[in-house]
Amino acid sequence: MLRINNLLRFPKIKSKPYESWKQQVQFKMASKRINKELRDLQRDPPVSCSAGPVGDDMFHWQATIMGPTDSPFSGGVFLVSIHFPPDYPFKPPKVSFRTKVYHPNINSNGSICLDILKEQWSPALTISKVLLSICSLLTDPNPDDPLVPEIAHTYKTDRVKYESTARSWTQKYAMG
Repeated sequence: MLRINNLLRFPKIKSKPYESWKQQVQFKMASKRINKELRDLQRDPPVSCSAGPVGDDMFHWQATIMGPTDSPFSGGVFLVSIHFPPDYPFKPPKVSFRTKVYHPNINSNGSICLDILKEQWSPALTISKVLLSICSLLTDPNPDDPLVPEIAHTYKTDRVKYESTARSWTQKYAMG
């Protein structure tokens, strides 16, 4: 009986102290999934994006998004922070811009209003797909579900002013 119990024990996880066996299993599954996504990203990176862990913390990544050429963000390099929950992929990662962006769906704290990061999250999604969705959001904002209503109003009523301001912010914050 002692042998069987020893086989069923999970090694202690040094990076995060978890109390229950279930949490250790979730953490181990999340670690495995995150490592797989990192390998996939390195093997086949999405266009105009890169991402990887910050230091040796696999649950905290930094991503870089190049501003899409067909947008006022063209030429900008945008830093994005990604925090994976211990029960990833069953819960979405927390993704936020570290670079200031003038956009109706991205607020001054860097929070992103994107359905797949909230109620439309699915374990079938990957960080690669999330980054591509963010690139798509930069090109095609959703002013009908804004995080910043004032910017959404400008986008809807004065597109020239919106694009000019977005370009100006890109030059100021994402090209330095």
